[in-house]
Amino acid sequence: MKAIAFAPGHISGFFEPFYHPASLQRSGSRGAGLSVSLGATSEVMVKPATAQCIDVCINGKKSSAPVTRFALQSLLQDALVSVSVNTCLDLPVAQGFGMSAAGALSASLALASILKIPQAEALTAAHCAEVQLRTGLGDVIASSFGGIEIRRQPGLPPWGMIEHIPGKYDVVLCVIGKKMETKKVLSDTKKLEDITQEGRYCVKKLLERPSIEQLFSLSQHFTKKIGFADPKVLEAIDAVRYQGMASMCMLGNSVFAVGSTSQLKHILSLFGKTVVCTVDVYGAHVL
Repeated sequence: MKAIAFAPGHISGFFEPFYHPASLQRSGSRGAGLSVSLGATSEVMVKPATAQCIDVCINGKKSSAPVTRFALQSLLQDALVSVSVNTCLDLPVAQGFGMSAAGALSASLALASILKIPQAEALTAAHCAEVQLRTGLGDVIASSFGGIEIRRQPGLPPWGMIEHIPGKYDVVLCVIGKKMETKKVLSDTKKLEDITQEGRYCVKKLLERPSIEQLFSLSQHFTKKIGFADPKVLEAIDAVRYQGMASMCMLGNSVFAVGSTSQLKHILSLFGKTVVCTVDVYGAHVL
């Protein structure tokens, strides 16, 4: 049996981490960001077996893929099957594009389709895998719905709450520096305190006046306050201020921008590799 699913990449402009002491489902983040048309496509094949086995290939290479593996094991429980996953990632990992979340979510949706179990269980499995392994907090839930979102409350429904800011824009992405390991940041207590304080402020301000312009303005504020940005990232954000709006992808040495697409692409290409995509308004789905 075979199924294919797609999950959009997701970029956070700012976030406030929240770990529930007793529940992965209620853990996550408040914050805001957008899903993009580039993401992860996973083809999953399931065969009967004498022992459970999960093989994952990412972009044609065998991978340990811990987040995807954790999520699929949650769905399989004790089922004696052999599962092979081929995932194609459209964007680089560890650059704030939510690729681990998109990979795990797309594979989980495809497997759930084969096993004929509700999509909500696939969403739960992928979200809990990300939180447990500290590779992300709000990407799975945002990717599942798509669009430009404000995560009002952390975690999965019914606890988690999302609002959308309407609009479908071209988005220019630019990778400027080396990878940034989310796990390191989410395991640093002092850094989490700073992120929590600034993230809470930004969510409050965006809910007062929700708009794409305010999202980018607050994302720039967050970027400067938490102090993760490489000088080249800050330089790139400043360089395009007359052509549109830009900010740092959380958490990566990369930038996302909306505005005069051709001009943004031209200017940002001076800083790193650029790619143009659009806001994904469909969310993750089985193909």
